[in-house]
Amino acid sequence: MSWMPTNDPVLGDPTTCDALELIIVPRTRDLGDGFAVRRALPHGKRQMVGPFIFFDHFGPVQFIAGKGMDVRPHPHIGLATVTYLFDGKIMHRDSEGNIQEIAPGAMNLMTAGRGIAHSERTPDVERRDGQSMLGLQSWIALPQAAEEIAPSFQHFAAATLPMVQDTGFTARVIAGSAFGKASPVTMVSPWFYVEVNAKAGTAVPLDPDHEERAIYVVDGEVEIAGERHVGPTLLIFCPGDRITVRAKTDTRMMFLGGDALEGPRHIWWNFVSSSKERIEQAKQDWKTGRFAAVPNESEFIPLPE
Repeated sequence: MSWMPTNDPVLGDPTTCDALELIIVPRTRDLGDGFAVRRALPHGKRQMVGPFIFFDHFGPVQFIAGKGMDVRPHPHIGLATVTYLFDGKIMHRDSEGNIQEIAPGAMNLMTAGRGIAHSERTPDVERRDGQSMLGLQSWIALPQAAEEIAPSFQHFAAATLPMVQDTGFTARVIAGSAFGKASPVTMVSPWFYVEVNAKAGTAVPLDPDHEERAIYVVDGEVEIAGERHVGPTLLIFCPGDRITVRAKTDTRMMFLGGDALEGPRHIWWNFVSSSKERIEQAKQDWKTGRFAAVPNESEFIPLPE
């Protein structure tokens, strides 16, 4: 998904337990047709959690018959995108020739590497009939050694991803490892991403196995060390502490994080890189048509001026 201009996220209540490093309340902006985006990362006080450098929560939105989402072809470098849906469907097309309908619970990882272009649109059937949509768009910054790897796309249907069922909660391991299960997704650096649905009163552990960790509360309310947090909220934790999250209401949340990268990244529009010069080159490549075209697409998003 293309970078959509929106207000910066804001800090939450600074008084909290010692295990919490930062609380980010994403700002909401309506992008038209009732399509709302909430952005949690990047933040002025925290660029990344592990390699997660961009985190958008879109919807819920109801598209009437004949309407839909149309994100025209646009470029990426130096990152991998994860499109994850709770409701609705999206048709992905990219310049490598991949065409994939994205459905709720599926893992879709597009690694841009040295450069890829893609579009995201409402599929024909859902556009004809109308649909509701709710989901998350995350960008994973690549390590310096992998920033120029060949572009690729991985898709795993919801039924092929590991599921954990425990008393009062379920978890789908989208990427990496959690709760003793490992996702089949191939990654170029260690990170994890898990959807957790917990019933009211259920305690869910967040293990200290990963260097950097956060929980994004999509909807519901949780209690950590006696303090309550209502979604949508991004809770970033200090390293090393074992965390217990207690759902005060039925709650949907994402566990995420991973190893910190070797340094900060520059981010401009849809480009991420450790080098400002590489981003300047990508700007010119898109402006002059040097990115490969997305098949069956005649439109594109111009380079912002």
